[in-house]
Amino acid sequence: MFPKTFQKLIEHFTDLPSVGPKMAERLVLFLFKQDKEKVLDFADSLRELATNLSFCEDCHHIAEEGGKCVICANSNRDRQTICVAEDPLDVISIEKTKAYNGLYYVLGGSLSVMNEGEIEKLNIDKLVRRVKNEDIKEIIIATNPTTDGDTTALYLFRVLRDLDVKITRLGRGMPTGGDIEYADEITISSALEGRKKM
Repeated sequence: MFPKTFQKLIEHFTDLPSVGPKMAERLVLFLFKQDKEKVLDFADSLRELATNLSFCEDCHHIAEEGGKCVICANSNRDRQTICVAEDPLDVISIEKTKAYNGLYYVLGGSLSVMNEGEIEKLNIDKLVRRVKNEDIKEIIIATNPTTDGDTTALYLFRVLRDLDVKITRLGRGMPTGGDIEYADEITISSALEGRKKM
């Protein structure tokens, strides 16, 4: 029905979250109708995404290849507080509030009640080493208020509770079952201010 190149792009777009076949067709058709320079610039940006970006060596947020993210590199940040988030999008949402000035640690997911094998994927050992080796006073657990987020928060609390660090959890201004990434800035600010000791 479509030329091979067109069909291949449709398949790539359907691999993206929340993009079905019809939406993928519309996106590819939209790109096809654009000026060639604009499409080539888009293609170059995708190539740079694959070659110039990686995860921060300290916190696993998005960074330039082989370096630190802009937050870890900023000497004006409070280096005694680490906010533990599930995903880079959660970090971006928290940053938009301008209510937090500490560092982050991105887990890269959450723990499912049903799957114990996920613990190694989250690099929790590196977080523990940071707490032991750096002058960290508080860990804010900012996992989503879902069953998996709560499971992750409880696991982190158990791993960190014997260390000399205050452990808090975002207040419940966040709706249960919601995602931080979709919450508005006022709700996230309230959750940060209302965090409770675990």
